[in-house]
Amino acid sequence: MSLKDVASHAGVSIKTVSNVVNDQPHVTPAMRARVQKSIDELGYRPNLTARHLRKGRTGIVALALPELGNPYFAELAAEVVDAAAEHDYTVLLDHTGGRRDQETLVSQGFRSRVIDGLILSPIELEADDLRERAPVPLVLLGEREYDLPYDHISIDNVAAAREAVRHLISRGRRDIAFLGARRGRSQPAHLRLRGWREELDAAGLVADDRLVAATDGWGHADGAAAMARLLDAGHRPDAVFAYNDLIAIGALRVLSERGLRVPEDVAVVGFDDVVEGRFGAVTLTSVSPDKASIARMAVESVLSQLDGAPRQQARRIHAGYTLVHRESTLGHD
Repeated sequence: MSLKDVASHAGVSIKTVSNVVNDQPHVTPAMRARVQKSIDELGYRPNLTARHLRKGRTGIVALALPELGNPYFAELAAEVVDAAAEHDYTVLLDHTGGRRDQETLVSQGFRSRVIDGLILSPIELEADDLRERAPVPLVLLGEREYDLPYDHISIDNVAAAREAVRHLISRGRRDIAFLGARRGRSQPAHLRLRGWREELDAAGLVADDRLVAATDGWGHADGAAAMARLLDAGHRPDAVFAYNDLIAIGALRVLSERGLRVPEDVAVVGFDDVVEGRFGAVTLTSVSPDKASIARMAVESVLSQLDGAPRQQARRIHAGYTLVHRESTLGHD
């Protein structure tokens, strides 16, 4: 099936069909409907590869994420794939494991010949690692901040953390722990930890560093181990704000094993609003980033860079979020 076949079926020129397929503006509504009717009847599918090649592009955007086993990143990846498909783009997925060598490899452009742009969620990269890189459009995701001329899309992590802690305080909680500070360094949990501190200070409460539990990673086991360490040290909080939902779910398990009720004895708030948190024995209150918006803005940033001049200044773009209240802070109705 070709443009010629569609043109013959619709009784129009090949150029007219091409204008419709490529969504050119100078086509009358009646002509567009006529050509689209022939496209639908014939089952014509445009050759997207050829279309991209005519523009000197591959039609592929790379998405590099640190943890594909983390439900948040899996859900985000699905949103990026859907957002890219709306622009007839395919997504090439890279798993960095949050390791600096892998993040460097991806950012330095080892796939630059086969991709039109890169969406990267870095964990370990420093600013110097990103200064010299292949000249494909780059968009950064996540909590790491860089003073570099690349678009960076995230939610306002400090404000979101403050809202989570404010909710706990409104429920009468005063000894609020933070689980998930990165062991040995402040990144990338520092913004959520900062929000925890700021909201406690604003409420006239003590931001007790003994209630800050560091972890090596951000999985269930890390959350369980951090919660156990706090309790074993005699520091029993009446609430927990976790860096992410997986840490919160791990903490929920330990609290249950220790005979502590949630939320009666200890209220818990997570971050990311992954599906798993909605189906436990106690459903999890969580900060829910607008993943669809993050994905859409990331894809649109790449495409806008392809269509225009390189950016000389970084854009800090904040997507929305909501705090979803569930049983881990509200209890059972």
